[in-house]
Amino acid sequence: MKLYPLLLEPVTKSPIWGGTRLLTEWGVRSEAPTVGEAWVLSVRKAEQNRIANGVFAGKRIGEVIGEYGAPETDFPLLVKLLDAKENLSVQVHPDDAYAARVENDRGKTEMWHILEAEPGAELIMGLRKGVSGKDFARAVQEGKTESVLNHIRVHAGETYFIPAGMPHAIGKGILLAEIQQNCDLTYRIWDYNRLGKDGKPRELHIEKAMDVVCPFSAEEIDTLRYQSNPKADRAAFLAACPQFCVQRHNISAQTSLPVADGICHLLCIKGEGELICNGESYPVLRGSSWLLPPKTEVLASGEMTILLSRP
Repeated sequence: MKLYPLLLEPVTKSPIWGGTRLLTEWGVRSEAPTVGEAWVLSVRKAEQNRIANGVFAGKRIGEVIGEYGAPETDFPLLVKLLDAKENLSVQVHPDDAYAARVENDRGKTEMWHILEAEPGAELIMGLRKGVSGKDFARAVQEGKTESVLNHIRVHAGETYFIPAGMPHAIGKGILLAEIQQNCDLTYRIWDYNRLGKDGKPRELHIEKAMDVVCPFSAEEIDTLRYQSNPKADRAAFLAACPQFCVQRHNISAQTSLPVADGICHLLCIKGEGELICNGESYPVLRGSSWLLPPKTEVLASGEMTILLSRP
């Protein structure tokens, strides 16, 4: 049997900060009135995409991913669309070493590509210049967390790299694509004194967060972002780090996609077009998520912008 591009059905989640744009503008389907997260590539045991096309239609991705060159039990990538109607909590993720030692899991380095941003929308990215880890811990203890955090005003088309250990938060009014290590470990530091759906304050994880928080300079972030390929073309490669490689392609004429020997994921973030593989055509719409077959020629055409991600 010839492998083919797999169209993946998102797994949706409705946190308290989620909006409606993924439902009304991005083709995501859910019975919930709001969707904050659409997991467009996930092989996690409790959150696996189902396949929507071809002979594998209806199967969970874990049932067939071995055919595409990746083991289900240790697939390293998770890709999401996030719509923040309200601010997300300030949080931090551990690195691989801490996660393995304390959580029996992998760490979480991630990358955000901004798809939509309302005027004035901001991200929290790390600590303000000159603030040390000890300064941060003291501010958290004194209830002054926000005073030491670095706020960045953002615009559509920008990319931000968040290494494990960097405090961060997505601000309200932002819709983005997130490519990350396949890990769901989050240490929540500050949540604006909000109550959860159960009416109680949301849990914080201060002790573990203080174990892993690190200050990063802009130069250190850039070095980590392109650690695997320091000479990468920054216009095409949004990241080239040990955890993942992400390329952005603007398609306007038929183009052969650089499908690797291993697994490759495609997310359409603008426009529409088609994929051609083994003589078959597959229509691509904004928001659609595809697993591409390895060692197979895949052509893309139309007027669209895509993100290609691989381990």
